[in-house]
Amino acid sequence: QVQLVESGGGLVQAGGSLRLSCAPSGSPGGILAIGWYRQAPGKQRELVAVISSGGTTDYGDSVKGRFTISRDNAKNTVYLQMNSLKPEDTAVYYCNAIINGYAHEGQGTQVTVSS
Repeated sequence: QVQLVESGGGLVQAGGSLRLSCAPSGSPGGILAIGWYRQAPGKQRELVAVISSGGTTDYGDSVKGRFTISRDNAKNTVYLQMNSLKPEDTAVYYCNAIINGYAHEGQGTQVTVSS
């Protein structure tokens, strides 16, 4: 059973930066895409960013220009660099991946941005 191991959440002041990372356990092949979604209390889950196996990226409108998703194939890890953070970025961030045709989700990591 593949597990997605997330790290990097925490508390930061508005305008600050954080970097999240996500790595599938066991270094599986067949990773189609890995991305991040987030959910704030009382709000719908929304796409943050996703990167395909070919390196194509896509971002949610609210984070374009501030967040960057990248992958290190040697480490089998995907990173989400979050800059110019705003209080409205506060949410639980979930790593999601399509691996060998199956969807996987991490346990979530809390990001809190104080004003």
